[in-house]
Amino acid sequence: MRQQCVDREDLAILGRINDSIGDLKKRFAKQAPVVISDYLDENLVSFLEVDNQTNALATLVNTLSEQGKLRDKEAFFHAILEREKIVSTGIGIGVAIPHAKSSGYEDFFIAIGIQKGEGIEWKALDGLPVRLIFMIGGPEDRQTEYLNILSMITAAIKDGERLKSLTNAKNEQEVIAIFKGL
Repeated sequence: MRQQCVDREDLAILGRINDSIGDLKKRFAKQAPVVISDYLDENLVSFLEVDNQTNALATLVNTLSEQGKLRDKEAFFHAILEREKIVSTGIGIGVAIPHAKSSGYEDFFIAIGIQKGEGIEWKALDGLPVRLIFMIGGPEDRQTEYLNILSMITAAIKDGERLKSLTNAKNEQEVIAIFKGL
């Protein structure tokens, strides 16, 4: 009788340990690699002809709002502007990556703005005007995913040919195709 009792208790303990190990594996498992194209939509690509940074940001926020991506357009725009006050999101080579995260968003989204003609003064790290803008928004509680998105965008634009193709793109489909599989 004692042996049966121990066996049941041991099995119950082993079951709890196994459940705990499974939970730990899930918690610390590597996330699936970020694929930029999963976050892109041709309806979120804008060809800009603006004269300043605020107008560029407003145009992209309007695009996101029109496509139903924003819960509160004014709050998101304010968050983007406040983030820009901390330090410029102009990362160099003619690229800016403005971003804002907030509670209430389920997934990340990316709007792309391509400035035609002269670049926009952005106080970028290298002092160059910006012609390519990636506006990122999404949930505030998924920092690792956000950093992976940022990393993948940065890696993608370091390719000089890809960067040139983006700034010379003629339509939204062309822009999305440049990121296919990335």
